[in-house]
Amino acid sequence: MRTDRTFTMLKPDSVEKGHIGAILEKINASGFRIVALKLTQMTTADAQAFYAVHSERPFYGELVEYMTRGPIVAAILEKDNAVEDFRTLIGATNPADAAEGTIRKMYAASIGENAVHGSDSDENAAIEGAFHFSGRDMF
Repeated sequence: MRTDRTFTMLKPDSVEKGHIGAILEKINASGFRIVALKLTQMTTADAQAFYAVHSERPFYGELVEYMTRGPIVAAILEKDNAVEDFRTLIGATNPADAAEGTIRKMYAASIGENAVHGSDSDENAAIEGAFHFSGRDMF
């Protein structure tokens, strides 16, 4: 398994507010190389499967509804120490707690609408990337 790749999604609120370019620029400026990228919309079944780990949590229904309300940008990013470095770049889940200059501090409205997803482990990065991309979609 590669440890120099991570997966991200620019969530519906980022797309709705026109932040795709600014967020991708911040990702590039932070030394990440985009190896796969697409604008897509998750179906309810997609979101339920992607977030199945949260299915017993009280926010699961709202999360599925939020993630299916509009398009997302899915991407696989490459850089040494990709998962950890990207988690630092995006900041805390709650934008009020996120460090200055992080993506969530700059673009997220709330814990529920927090602008961007970032894989939390190398294993999940591989699983999440494969959920959205086939091998031939990666460069």
